[in-house]
Amino acid sequence: MKKEIATFAGGCFWCMVKPFDQQPGIEEVVSGYTGGHVENPTYEQVCSETTGHLEAVQITFDPEVYPYKKLVETYWTLIDPTDPGGQFYDRGESYTTAIFYHNEEQKRIAEESKEQLEKSGKFNKPIAVKILPAKTFYHAEDYHQYYYKKNPMHYERYHIGSGRAAFIQQNWGNKHE
Repeated sequence: MKKEIATFAGGCFWCMVKPFDQQPGIEEVVSGYTGGHVENPTYEQVCSETTGHLEAVQITFDPEVYPYKKLVETYWTLIDPTDPGGQFYDRGESYTTAIFYHNEEQKRIAEESKEQLEKSGKFNKPIAVKILPAKTFYHAEDYHQYYYKKNPMHYERYHIGSGRAAFIQQNWGNKHE
């Protein structure tokens, strides 16, 4: 199996794992932090908004089974791409959105996909997602990994209570049910 890595920031990383984890060709989805200037940040440090990191997921995938383009298309359906200040209930830099590319092909695909979404007229505000070169990715603490499996009831309450589930339903339908 050929493996590649994709990295996406979409607000709370708990809500970014499950939709990717359930797709064929996805080997692993790790919650973590990237884009900042502090080595090995903790959750508390990242949430303090002083490290420059974003909560993100890093996905190991087989591009023959689930191509990068499809990952990017899935990513759009998990977020409010027009919100520059965070995602849903979670506010601040650490909860903002970005696609972190690992090579020029990923950059090209991400930029084309963003441009298509902007031109589609689906949203009446500009697309706020940044497309940035990948930086060091730090794994989040163990209790954050695969949170939807470890704490399914809390995860569901958060997913619904944050407003994310309703936004996804309204804008994308039942893609991830």
